[in-house]
Amino acid sequence: MKTVSVRDLQKNVKECVDESQEDRVVITRHGRPAAVLVGVEGEDWEDIVLQTDPSFWKLIRKRRKEKTISLDELKAELEKG
Repeated sequence: MKTVSVRDLQKNVKECVDESQEDRVVITRHGRPAAVLVGVEGEDWEDIVLQTDPSFWKLIRKRRKEKTISLDELKAELEKG
């Protein structure tokens, strides 16, 4: 993972964006992590929006806490209905 300062990012935006396509780039301010640059080239807009939407991840965390059933149980339920 590459680390660059805000000042270096300003001077080398294109190179940092190119690098972010291969691995995350940590942006530092005064030597401390401030942001992460993540490459998304080739991804669908919908995927990018969902991956960065806090409400989507809140929904996922909530769903993961709910009870689940096995595939066999689902098939049995569907055969009944």
